[in-house]
This record gives sequence, C-alpha cells and structure tokens, in this order.
Amino acid sequence: MAEPKKLNLALQGGGAHGAFTWGVLDRLLEEGTLEFTAISGTSAGAMNAVVTAEGLLEGGNDRARAQLEQFWLGMADAAERLNPWRNWPGYALVEPFLFEASMAATRVLSPYDVSPTDTNPLRQALLDLIDFEKVRRQRRIKLFINTTHVATGGLRCWREHELTVEMVLASACLPSLFQTPMIDGEGYWDGGYIANPAIEPMCRATETDDVLIVQLNPIVRSELPRKAADILDRLSEISFNASLVTELRFIAERNRLINAGELSAERHRKTHLHMIHGDQALGELPAATKLTAERKFLLMLRDKGREAASEWLERHGDKIGDRSSFNYNRLVSQLTQESDENPDPRLLQSDD
Repeated sequence: MAEPKKLNLALQGGGAHGAFTWGVLDRLLEEGTLEFTAISGTSAGAMNAVVTAEGLLEGGNDRARAQLEQFWLGMADAAERLNPWRNWPGYALVEPFLFEASMAATRVLSPYDVSPTDTNPLRQALLDLIDFEKVRRQRRIKLFINTTHVATGGLRCWREHELTVEMVLASACLPSLFQTPMIDGEGYWDGGYIANPAIEPMCRATETDDVLIVQLNPIVRSELPRKAADILDRLSEISFNASLVTELRFIAERNRLINAGELSAERHRKTHLHMIHGDQALGELPAATKLTAERKFLLMLRDKGREAASEWLERHGDKIGDRSSFNYNRLVSQLTQESDENPDPRLLQSDD
C-alpha cells in the first residue's frame, strides 16, 4: 500500500456554514489516502479542527468522521431545544426579519447587557465531546487555533499542547453576540478579524509543503451589492478574507523568489497551495444562514462539501506533493491591483 500523502489543512470560519467544511473533511477522511500533519482553524474552522484531531487520536479516520457528525448534529439538536419555534410552518418566512432585528439590537445592546452570565451553548457541547487533556498530550497532529487579542488587536495562535475549551470558544467569539472569553486575564475574540485562518505559522512548524485551504467566505463577487443587508454581508466577507489574501500574496512572492533563484531553495521551502471553496454552495445564501443550525440545512451543506471535495480529489489529488492546484499568482495579482483584468472566480479552480 502506498504511503499516505501529507497535507496541512487551513479551515476558515463562517458560522453554520462550517458544516460545508464538515462535508469536505468527511470526504477526505473517507478517501483514506491523506495524512493531516497540521490543522489551522478559525471560528467554525477551529471547531472542525479540534473535533477532527481528537477523533483521529481516538480511533483513526472513521472515528474522526463519527465525531464530526456527532458535533454538527448535536449543534442542530441544541438549536432546536433553544428555539422550538423553528418547527413552526411559517418560521422560514419571518426568520430573515428576526435576524435583521437581532443584528440591529447588537448595535445598542452588548451581550453583557442581555445576560449577566456567559451562556455560550458551545462550551458544554465541546466539553462533552472533546478530551482536551488527550489533545494536549499528543504530538501526532499540530493544531493552530487562531484568536484576536483584544488589547493589542494582534494574532494569538494557540497550539495543541496548551489547548483549552476557552481558546476554542475565543476563536469563535463574535463580541456582539457572546461575552469575551478570558484566558490568563486577557480577552480574546474571533480569530477571523486577524487570521482566517493563519497559514504561515503552520508552514514554519511543519515539514509538509502542501496546504489545503477550505474557503467559506467568497473572495470574488461579480455583482455590486445594493441592499443594506447585502452591503453589510460583503463588508464582512472582505474583512474576514483580508488576512488570507495577505498571506497568499506573501507565499506567492516567496515561491516566485525561490523559482527565480533569488532565495535559496536549500534554506527556503516552496508552499504548494490548494483550495476547496464553497462559492457555488454558499455564495447565494443570505448572511442569516450563518446562524442557522437546522439539521436539514447542515446536512445539505455537508453534502455540498462532500461533492466539492470529491471534485477536488478527482481533478487535483495527484498534485499533492508536486505543485499547487489553483492559480494563486494570478488571483493575488488581480486582488492587489497588479492586473488590469477583472478578478475571475474560476481562478480558484484553475491549474497553477
């Protein structure tokens, strides 16, 4: 049997849209020909990272797949308990209005105004499923859980040997919705503000040259948003993609310098970049669905993720360990105003 191909994973955040990443991981684990050396995750990506890693430690690929399913369907069950009105036949009609009303309320009321205690339902779900002590003891899979340090606005990337439930919750903490997790007396927010997800720390800490990015927030949109909700959603996408675009530009330039002989190939390693993106599956979904944890919806996203992963494996699986599988050079040049061409979403699936 051939040796598994080593791969680092970079998992974006996106709320309930992280169920798309669940599907991607489920399909990659099912394939059985890949070995995840390290996983960098932000927000929902951090949840997927920790659940996958602990499942692999417990019982290999099958156990990791089962853990992911248990986590996401557990989220659906918890959402139903917290909001029994979701089963009302007319709820789908009023849900967008309830979402807009709740978002408007966050501009005048903080989580501390609404509740004197921290009632994040994710805490108990993670504690019930994850043996954090086992994750801290192991050295098989490197983890990078990304958070934003509130005091400085800088990146704090938590590693597997120090990981606690508070660090995972901090990575997914939108401060308008949840009270700020405190770690060693310091506050931390969603890592998406500064790294969604962080790639370079993972590259430096491993000998694996291939990084697969699971992209949830569309980088390119062809239509100009005109409705207020669409404008705010696009602003959020741009904000949560900014750090990723910056890292892609850095990696592209380093690879170029190595190819040109201006950086020593003996002292510097090229990074092979791969991407599975949810533009088709997620691009048309309203922002409100990032907070939708209905079982049927999550399963639909899982299936879309599996389809995207299957397509990527068929088209690009043989490139792992050899070269990149999407045209990051052209994408970066267009996104950074170095090209006269309009950005083309198809670049994310084209050969490098």
